[in-house]
Amino acid sequence: MTAAALEAHIVVSRSRFTVDVDLAVPAGGTLAIMGPSGAGKSTLLRALAGLVRLDAGAIRLGEDVVSRARPPVHRDPAERGIALLGQDPHLFPHLSVRENIAFGPRARGVAVRAARSTAEAWLERVGLAGTGDLAPAALSGGQQQRVALARALAVEPRLLLLDEPLTSLDVATAAEIRVLLGAELARTGVTAVVVSHDAADTVGIAERLVIVEDGALVQEGGVEEVLTSPRSRFAAAVAAAHRFGGDADSTQTGPRDRPRA
Repeated sequence: MTAAALEAHIVVSRSRFTVDVDLAVPAGGTLAIMGPSGAGKSTLLRALAGLVRLDAGAIRLGEDVVSRARPPVHRDPAERGIALLGQDPHLFPHLSVRENIAFGPRARGVAVRAARSTAEAWLERVGLAGTGDLAPAALSGGQQQRVALARALAVEPRLLLLDEPLTSLDVATAAEIRVLLGAELARTGVTAVVVSHDAADTVGIAERLVIVEDGALVQEGGVEEVLTSPRSRFAAAVAAAHRFGGDADSTQTGPRDRPRA
């Protein structure tokens, strides 16, 4: 599939507040969403993925309206051309590493041999050549997340959703996969939305950043623009953590300087 521009007005009622946020990402762009716990970030991703229905608003991918409150449209998650990568890689334990990656292409009608060839190519790209016959349980947590990333990108999604995919990894492994993720997003040109609590992820992966608090968008702009001129206490805390911590991490790769595989 071809990467698609995203235009969304997402309104979802929750018990404590209503999530009401506008999002826009050009085709091939990467948008980061940050906010305190319970701000509505995961609700936004679930709405984009089709796991939550809209109470108002609409979601458009390219020329396709995939969700709309009125008149109602709700395309099933499998029909949206969207891949979701979260903290847990959710690999199929009964399939080999190779077959995990080949699963998506095969589900879309790609012949078995071609799908397995695609899987092998992706294993090489994510630094796991030679592991195709292994079971997921034989891999470390970081290796499993590399396989999950390969599986998500092997289906050539129109939109990739990343829900804190590095949170469960140790610092060194997270840094390695952050660089890999930035490189593959640049190489494939896929449109992406990433939710993270870590400014290092935002700086290393995204071009634009939105801050969401209590279900509302409180600031948006280029990543460095938001981090240098925060407009809320949360954004200021994130900016401070980045200045005193993230800047010292030499593994960071800015979105405009991502290495290409």
